[in-house]
Amino acid sequence: MSLLTFLLPLTGFFFLNSSVFGSESSVPYPVTCLTRGADLTEDGVVVLCPPDCSQWRASVFGTGTYAAISSVCGAAMHRGVLGPSGGSVRVHKQQGRHNYMSSYAHGIQSQSLSRWTASFNLTKPVNVPLELTSDTSTTPLPAKKPLKKPSVKKALAGGNKDCQMDIALVIDSSNNIGQRRFNLQKNFVAKLAAMLRVGPTGPHVGLIQASDSPRTEFVLTNYTQPKELLFAIKELAYLGGDTNTGKAIMHTAETFFTQDNGARRGHPRVMMVLMDGWPSDDLEQAAMLARESGINVFLVSVAKPAPEELAMVQDKDFMKKAVCKDNGFFTYLIPSWFSTTKHVKPLTQRLCSLDSLLCSKTCYNSVNIGFLIDGSSSVGEGNFRLVLDFLAGIARSFDISDMGSRIGAVQFTYDQKLEFSLFDYSTKEDAINALRRIPYMSGGTATGEAIRYTTQNLFRRSGPGRNFLIVVTDGQSYDDVRGPALAAQKQGITIFSVGIAWAPLDDLKAMSSQPKDSHTFFSREFTSLVELIPLLVRGICRDFTENN
Repeated sequence: MSLLTFLLPLTGFFFLNSSVFGSESSVPYPVTCLTRGADLTEDGVVVLCPPDCSQWRASVFGTGTYAAISSVCGAAMHRGVLGPSGGSVRVHKQQGRHNYMSSYAHGIQSQSLSRWTASFNLTKPVNVPLELTSDTSTTPLPAKKPLKKPSVKKALAGGNKDCQMDIALVIDSSNNIGQRRFNLQKNFVAKLAAMLRVGPTGPHVGLIQASDSPRTEFVLTNYTQPKELLFAIKELAYLGGDTNTGKAIMHTAETFFTQDNGARRGHPRVMMVLMDGWPSDDLEQAAMLARESGINVFLVSVAKPAPEELAMVQDKDFMKKAVCKDNGFFTYLIPSWFSTTKHVKPLTQRLCSLDSLLCSKTCYNSVNIGFLIDGSSSVGEGNFRLVLDFLAGIARSFDISDMGSRIGAVQFTYDQKLEFSLFDYSTKEDAINALRRIPYMSGGTATGEAIRYTTQNLFRRSGPGRNFLIVVTDGQSYDDVRGPALAAQKQGITIFSVGIAWAPLDDLKAMSSQPKDSHTFFSREFTSLVELIPLLVRGICRDFTENN
């Protein structure tokens, strides 16, 4: 018997795997599906991937060897060292290379990439050593030093938190600008990107080149670290062709700001269009689509047409027609590509001015909606659930988030109960679930006092959005509704009244905002309430648009 074999039982420890003596750490560090190779600071680190990463559409570049901007967990699934249920994988850092090849493997499609500054490959980690302890130990061992956890940059660290915009940069790649000025444009865009301070919790940036046909070079989720973004801008190739800026704006408005491309719910959408000279095509229709889609279009004109060149410009008012609003804020003039540096900071400040991004504020993402729900005895438990389904259908039409629209609810009989406030739930799913969970009270009907209570409590702190109140009742109120309704309207609350069954039309109209006919709704049956959903949503959007 060896000395080691003799001593181990006495110490109370049994080493089940000799790899404990290996040089690389085997302590798995939990990461997200979107953590990239570039986020890891140590070589040979073992990471723990969560399950179902294939649903996140994480970007993977390469085959076998992956560009450092690839999702580690996505690449591990592509490589076959990890399944859909997640698990541990070891990441080995490598130098950058040219020509990362695309391929489809294990349900993951990787993309090609011409060049990147760093790479990684993946292996299955050696099993973590196990130790068994025994209470029969008679010889105390020296205290073990805790294993040092590998250093990983947190996926949510970094970025300008005061500028959480999704930004599409549309640059000029036409014959008009030429190779030399194109390079100056890239330098300017790189400085602008550096000043914006992109990051997971800050602005996200994608880029489109305008030429004969627009070309999306990278989307919002491709580069969320400043160094990677600057490298990607530096690598842009000049295209040539006509200055079809209208086509590029249309392409961006139609295809760019999607969830697949990383557009974030509730985050303002900005399109900054750089143009040398003047466009070859029409901008008006494209810009109209962008405005209707809630996109703030900025037009940065460099080297505007000289007086002798104006005859060549098809539409002299192209700048006014292209932007979000013709108020001077969304147009920016730079006299020459050789003097762009001093314009970086003021332009960055405009792109990040949340309160001035007027086109971001649509009826879907900038309203506060209060539901005032009749819980009286005449409604009944079954019909009360139909009312909640009706209100959930209205809520589902809006972009509820911490930066978007919000909903709150009050139930009333003779008494009133604040079921949840405008700030209790910041996701659509949570808000609708809370709405559906409201318990039925049963009692009398004091609608006037309920409106007063809602004005003072639900809308006491309502945030920057426009305020709407939807009152749903099935009968006659025992108190006055006119006075409380007028007081609420004077505080900027627009009231829609929805009556069911025996609700008197006079009461409904007395509560409604002007014009009465377009703010008053009635249904004979609780089962028919669902038919009113699109009419109420349209009414809220109409009022919002007319007042903005």
